[in-house]
Amino acid sequence: MKAIAIRGYGSVDVLQYEDLPTPKIKSDQLLVKVHASSVNPVDWKIRQGMLQLITGYSFPKILGFDLSGEVVEVGSDVTLFKPGDLIYACLSVALGGAYAEYAAVPQRVAAMKPANMTHEEAASLPVAAGTSLQALRDLGNIQPLQSVLVNGASGGVGIFAVQLAKIFGAQVTAVCSSKNFDLVKSLGADRLIDYKQQNFIQDAARYDIIFDAVAKESFSSCKEVLKPNGIYITTLPTPDAFVQGALTALIPGKKAKFILFNCNTQDLTYLKDLIEAGKMRTVIDRTFPLQELAAAHTYSESGRTVGKIAIAIG
Repeated sequence: MKAIAIRGYGSVDVLQYEDLPTPKIKSDQLLVKVHASSVNPVDWKIRQGMLQLITGYSFPKILGFDLSGEVVEVGSDVTLFKPGDLIYACLSVALGGAYAEYAAVPQRVAAMKPANMTHEEAASLPVAAGTSLQALRDLGNIQPLQSVLVNGASGGVGIFAVQLAKIFGAQVTAVCSSKNFDLVKSLGADRLIDYKQQNFIQDAARYDIIFDAVAKESFSSCKEVLKPNGIYITTLPTPDAFVQGALTALIPGKKAKFILFNCNTQDLTYLKDLIEAGKMRTVIDRTFPLQELAAAHTYSESGRTVGKIAIAIG
């Protein structure tokens, strides 16, 4: 099969389009013909070598986590899917494997693809939408009428966080560039802040939840604009986030948390149901063919992406 692999960590130059063996599936896995994937910042952070303690030193390594495609074979213990099913899924950070024509997908991290989405659209969902869902619902315990701020509201994670916060009944303040105001307002934002003109941490408003979807602020900097029992959630598990999370867990009051996405069939199915009901959508900034993955990574690293970058595979 054709795949993009790396044989060492580094710049986009380490991404090689080559022939590799089609994966052999285990009893609990699906062999999926991948039609699309997407780019998440964690993809190029892994490529750069920033997560070597997790991803290890075994090469060649196929990157990529989000995928959408067709089941072509199932393991003996698989009960939820059959050949011919159109599914979407998320592979583990440690293993990856989505930037390829075929992938071995554990049953527990797959769900039926939303029927009203293309494969490129479906492949934009798992990591970004799943991260937003688990951050707001599980870590933030979001409630109707709460005041929620999403920092980085026009980015890959932010576009879903704004929509999900509204679905849960919150009042949403979205922080992004003014050129993206119309888009973010169409996703449901009640209030908009242009980060180039105003720093939200100097604002008079107070929030029940601050979701820093782009990990640009810290709990310390956001603490003053949190309500007395407010929760700050970041997407980046830095040493400071670990320390603040541990300290605030021990005492009443404001909390600092970080989200580590745990992909599972139940949450993917929940997101599928929202999309099929017309309650949520994705935003695709650009679509690149698999052979141009280096250009897709370069574009993602620029920080100018609005919504998601899709990868068309086959």
